[in-house]
Amino acid sequence: MEKKVLLGGGSGLVGKRLNQLLTAKGYDVWILSRSSKGKKNTIEWDVKNQQLDSSAIADFNHIINLTGAGIVDEPWTDERKKEIIDSRVKSTELLSKSISQNSNKPVSFVSASAVGYYGFVTGESFFKETDEAGTDFLAETCKLWEQSTDSIKKLDIPIALVRIGIVLDKNGGALKEMAKPVKLFAGAALGTGKQYLPWIHIEDLCRMFIHAMENKLEGPFNAGAPNQVNNKTFTKVLAKVLNRPFFLPNVPAFVMKLLLGTRALLVLEGSRVSPEKIEQTGFKFEFTKLEEALREIYG
Repeated sequence: MEKKVLLGGGSGLVGKRLNQLLTAKGYDVWILSRSSKGKKNTIEWDVKNQQLDSSAIADFNHIINLTGAGIVDEPWTDERKKEIIDSRVKSTELLSKSISQNSNKPVSFVSASAVGYYGFVTGESFFKETDEAGTDFLAETCKLWEQSTDSIKKLDIPIALVRIGIVLDKNGGALKEMAKPVKLFAGAALGTGKQYLPWIHIEDLCRMFIHAMENKLEGPFNAGAPNQVNNKTFTKVLAKVLNRPFFLPNVPAFVMKLLLGTRALLVLEGSRVSPEKIEQTGFKFEFTKLEEALREIYG
């Protein structure tokens, strides 16, 4: 039985839930962490200094890597941008180097990526996995992130790239921040309100990672629910679910730019992504409509 899973980025929002679901399915899950002191099922690694004992990861059947410094947490200084890219690219390079030193190879490797790959473009069309990468900072980050898995592909290991949209979970991430003004009776659309939010419920996202792993999928897959809505509709539905008013007018773009600087791009622009490719592999979304996803989250 191929039951041993190595998880990079296991302490993050998605990683924690993915660990729970994998464990519930009978997998033996181990986490890669900067420190293993007093932690069960943990292997120590140092991405910055490219240190990982290759023998410690020799008997894993599957590797899922979600490692990456937060995109929204801090202003995008040159130093922070480097950290955002390096944390993703160098973690993959370190895993590749360690895998290549072992005669035993995992049967699948699943890497996180993001829908930011296509660039932040507001429009009505759907992006498919065959579309070109965008040109902004996050698109460039995703491109480098995905390219870093090429060295693992050369080891004849199938690589799946999960291009993650906006993850809905009340414990953290984007939804927690978006719900704050709504809860304070200040819910309004941002900028034009026309920018799309390619949302996905955390349960569906984690199930997608497991689906990609178990089926040894290859190539990029969009992780966005079938019915994506724009910022105005999203905020309206969120206000309805939280029993709060939805206000007009919209929050002007310049206000968001004052608050977030260059990161304002994340909330003022956005595109739709097609989930067709992953659905064609037999994956079924549990949450296809925004309102039902939010009602499940807020109980």
